[in-house]
Amino acid sequence: MEGAGHDPEHEPTSEDRQHLAEVERWRAHRLARLRSPDGWLAVVGLSWLREGANEVGSAPPCQVMLPKGTAHAGWIHVAPSGITGTFDPEAGVTLDGQPVGTVPLQPDDLGDPTQLDLGSVRFFVIRRQHDLAVRVRDAESPAIAAFTGIDIYPVDRRWRFEARFEPYEPERRAAVPTVLGGVETYPVPGALAFDRDGRTFRLDAFLEPGETDLFIVFGDLTNGSETYGGGRYVYAAPPDDRGMVILDFNRAYNPPCAFTPFATCALPLPQNRLPFRVEAGEKGYRGPTA
Repeated sequence: MEGAGHDPEHEPTSEDRQHLAEVERWRAHRLARLRSPDGWLAVVGLSWLREGANEVGSAPPCQVMLPKGTAHAGWIHVAPSGITGTFDPEAGVTLDGQPVGTVPLQPDDLGDPTQLDLGSVRFFVIRRQHDLAVRVRDAESPAIAAFTGIDIYPVDRRWRFEARFEPYEPERRAAVPTVLGGVETYPVPGALAFDRDGRTFRLDAFLEPGETDLFIVFGDLTNGSETYGGGRYVYAAPPDDRGMVILDFNRAYNPPCAFTPFATCALPLPQNRLPFRVEAGEKGYRGPTA
């Protein structure tokens, strides 16, 4: 993996070394999270639900496909009154370690979703706009075992900007296209304005439900060649009492859809496509055979 590197024209200072240590700690946590049973490398399925009964199992014609287990495990019922799972006693589906028969299923937009297990497989209901789906993870996914890391650009504090938070009053909302062709709506509390090479650039920042950090989806001229074609993500802490935000592109990372086709990833809005190369953060992930 590529790392900090050495730039003879820019001898590292104590601030550079401190910044490098901070980014490396963040990166170690990022990679550990990816490899975990709850990480994106574990995601092996996404099945969209229809109103009424949706069969769950590992064989067609099940609407909710599991990678292993019994051919028919049960049903997920979608009704105006709520979502319910009904599972065969012999299928082995559990909730919090206990066998489950019929149980109400809470989707992720209402808090922690109801997570059901079948061996190493975990599945739960998500809501994206007005549509419901079942996301499936497998703690024994081959993608986890094959993962060896992600190439990165050398960590460079010159890609860490102190940006001005420019609030939108009133707060805006943006209809954001996704990699699957859908649309997700995000609150946009404001833009981050930063200066580079004598010019000012702005990136709209989103605020996800229940979060305080700002979520930035951006594109740049490395997309499709050195970095993921659909742009990258970076988070930033809320503005300080001066209205300033640290925007550190060294923490720019691949969206989930770089690791699995079963993710609903937001794409950069036109105003968030930077007209230069951001040579910082993660490069594109091409898998173990690339």
